[in-house]
Amino acid sequence: MVKSGYSYIGDTWHKNERKITYESDNWNRLVQYRQENVVTRIDKPTKLHRARILGYQAKQGYAMVRIRVKKGARAKTRPKSGRKARNLGIKKLTPGKATRWIAEERVGRKFPNLEVLNSYYLLEDGKYKWFEVIMVDPHHPAIIADPKINWIGTGANTRRVYRGLTAAGKKSRGLYNKGIGAEKIRPSLQAHDHQGK
Repeated sequence: MVKSGYSYIGDTWHKNERKITYESDNWNRLVQYRQENVVTRIDKPTKLHRARILGYQAKQGYAMVRIRVKKGARAKTRPKSGRKARNLGIKKLTPGKATRWIAEERVGRKFPNLEVLNSYYLLEDGKYKWFEVIMVDPHHPAIIADPKINWIGTGANTRRVYRGLTAAGKKSRGLYNKGIGAEKIRPSLQAHDHQGK
């Protein structure tokens, strides 16, 4: 079986992704990314093979954005009143949703005229994670004329990232789980809680 060019690009990425050595390509990328703004518009995807799988096309109406998200649990102010140490509630407070989904929402707020199509993990260091988000302009003539992507301009997909309709949102909501143990997650945890009330 003949491998595509994107397969070779992916093999190179997987080979060098986990071993970031001094002056390697990814090492230099991290040096550059730390100096950029939190949300940065880029001309083309860094991981072309991954972007193409997730629906990116090099045509008008598509945009790529790189975003930085802080790792770890969220910080909370230490209470001033006295209480037991276990009831302070200042550590191990996780946001309750996936980091990639948080990244998509922040990009969506930065570019309110675009819709989030998908995203993928890029790199990380000890403090931050970087993701690249594929954005689509639902009002662009090239998008409206393309039957493969014009669904993103319909009313059911408006502001889709905030309703958990992207791949990261569906995974964080547990919608990719099937069978035994997944009875209470559809259509959502909140909706299931209110069914018996």
